[in-house]
Amino acid sequence: MRKWNAKTMPRRYRLPPLDPLEAFEAAARHLSFTKAADELALTQSAVSRQVAALEAHLGVPLFQRLHRALRLSEAGLQLQRTVVDVLQQLHQTSAALRTAPRQKTVVVTTTAGFAGLWLIPRLAGFTATRPEVDVRISATPAVVHLEREGVDVAVRYSTEEGAAGEGRRLFGDAALPVCSPRLRRDPARPLKRPEDLRHHCLLHMDGLPGTQLLEWPLWLRAMKLEGLQPASVLHFSSYDQMIQAAVAGQGVALGRLPLLNDLIAQRKLVAPFDLRVASPRSYYVFESPAARAKPEVQEFIAWLQAEAARA
Repeated sequence: MRKWNAKTMPRRYRLPPLDPLEAFEAAARHLSFTKAADELALTQSAVSRQVAALEAHLGVPLFQRLHRALRLSEAGLQLQRTVVDVLQQLHQTSAALRTAPRQKTVVVTTTAGFAGLWLIPRLAGFTATRPEVDVRISATPAVVHLEREGVDVAVRYSTEEGAAGEGRRLFGDAALPVCSPRLRRDPARPLKRPEDLRHHCLLHMDGLPGTQLLEWPLWLRAMKLEGLQPASVLHFSSYDQMIQAAVAGQGVALGRLPLLNDLIAQRKLVAPFDLRVASPRSYYVFESPAARAKPEVQEFIAWLQAEAARA
């Protein structure tokens, strides 16, 4: 295999160095090495050497050196037009970049359920007051390393011990059965008591850490109904998909409050019997070390806490 290095690597642009170009531009504008040296805070001999090096690099004379005077050659006139344009564009772009405001972003990672059912429906309340902040949400069950992945904020479903004193608690949650109003009104399959669940399809969550703590076996055990056999079951790997199935009337889900408060308030879901089982887990917000110095992140976290207090 051929080994590439600085000498063998093909270059897209074969450009002269910047310092000789700057010296040439000043000398061409003043038609004087001395005046160019004064402008650039160099000696006259330094400017002369830089121009000579540029001429050697290009292989053409750029000036006609007359007695006590300079005159641009044809090649020098051609190069001057290009160099002035390029240096001017570099100057303008550099000035714009230095004065441009830093883009304000808040990168958030959380579960699809929390993002879809709680965070996103409320997010307009934050962006309305902070329109300059770009909030980027990554909905994933993976627990990512915040600093390594460039994430500012994580909202995680965790025990108090799992939060390890680093997370700020937003709220806890409790589980209770929820279904669509149409399913609850079904006269052929009444839903008046927990025992009536045997006539219905139960919607289950699979595969995520901690979800078994709020699954049907725990709730049924608390109701002393461990042996209850539902009419059928449907399994989901995403909590928000399971809730959408419940809204569509496909079965009864074990809902989590306050994540579903809005759907219940909108009558898209109802709780046929208000029998709750509290979870040992809560939602905690974590921030990366770099995020502590970003005012927009601190504003976002403060907004999250205020919204959680109203949940």
